[in-house]
Amino acid sequence: MKRILLIISIFIFTGSSQAQKFAYVDSQFILEHILEYKQAKEEIDNLSYQWQEDIEDAYQSIDKLYRAYQTDKVLLTDKMRQDREDEIIQKEKEVKELQQQRFGTDGDLYKKQEELIRPIQNLIYNAVQEYAKEGRYGVIFDKSGDLLMLYADENLDKSEKILDRLGYNY
Repeated sequence: MKRILLIISIFIFTGSSQAQKFAYVDSQFILEHILEYKQAKEEIDNLSYQWQEDIEDAYQSIDKLYRAYQTDKVLLTDKMRQDREDEIIQKEKEVKELQQQRFGTDGDLYKKQEELIRPIQNLIYNAVQEYAKEGRYGVIFDKSGDLLMLYADENLDKSEKILDRLGYNY
């Protein structure tokens, strides 16, 4: 809702001052045509897959410990039962911490995305900024974002121009 109000405000403001040029880009289209992005995404996907496999293996190991504990439970002394339960609980805690470390909000996956993808996004952003200044565009929207476009004239799509500016063929 805030986005719609912002867009309406922009249209009202720019409409009352003077005619402005508008355009849009599709950042997802641009990213899909950048080899470095594809490589970075593949590396991130592979890391994510490997980390998920490691976590699933650890949970399977805990499950085996638990099943063995359930089988042996009647034969164990109270002290032995408590030790095995504590071991299982500790291992579960360690796996949950590992999961948070890998996939949490500031986890390894997030950091890797920042390291590999953020520079590519910054290149695109800078190219759009330069293009907008040179072309004297008042507003350039990103079609692939949360912005809802009910109609988009293909003549306003400047995604290919941004790819050209970045030196990529599409």
